[in-house]
Amino acid sequence: MTLLHCQSNVGAMVSAQHIIARFDAAEYRLCRQLNRGSALRPARLLFQAASRLGDGIVWYAMLIALPLIFGAAALRPVAAMALTGVIGLGIYKWLKARLVRERPFIRHAGIELAMPPLDRYSFPSGHTLHAVSFAWQIAAHFPELAWVVVPLAALIAASRVVLGLHYPTDVLAGAALGAGLAAAGLAVG
Repeated sequence: MTLLHCQSNVGAMVSAQHIIARFDAAEYRLCRQLNRGSALRPARLLFQAASRLGDGIVWYAMLIALPLIFGAAALRPVAAMALTGVIGLGIYKWLKARLVRERPFIRHAGIELAMPPLDRYSFPSGHTLHAVSFAWQIAAHFPELAWVVVPLAALIAASRVVLGLHYPTDVLAGAALGAGLAAAGLAVG
């Protein structure tokens, strides 16, 4: 690797960090308002439960349950969902390692942490990425389940901001990535 290439990468990272810092400041007020919901015990418990389900438990359970419920017709969609899940994991881990956006509760004293994070950085929201990707694919293949998975995905996404773990743009970016993965999954599944 040449010195010029290294300087170019460092310059790009500094520029990304500057942009992220501007978004952090712009989003603070909304983030703080939504985070206040975690002060109410019933809301905090609901969002903590949704977030915990979004750790993967509910999606893994769905991948097992769908073939049991729908038989062979679910095998191809489940394979596509599993593949998009693995790809999504790689994408969000790669982005987090390069963009290193600190979580709101770390960056702002006014944001209360209502649940421990799974990792250090916040951009993008992996929980939201997977919730949107899986819910979209499940709803497309098995519309009778949409009434369960769509609100669950929305609750998981909201939980990430309310619990002080993500900024709204982390969630929006995760949703956009999840939608792209869902579209790809639907194309092959």
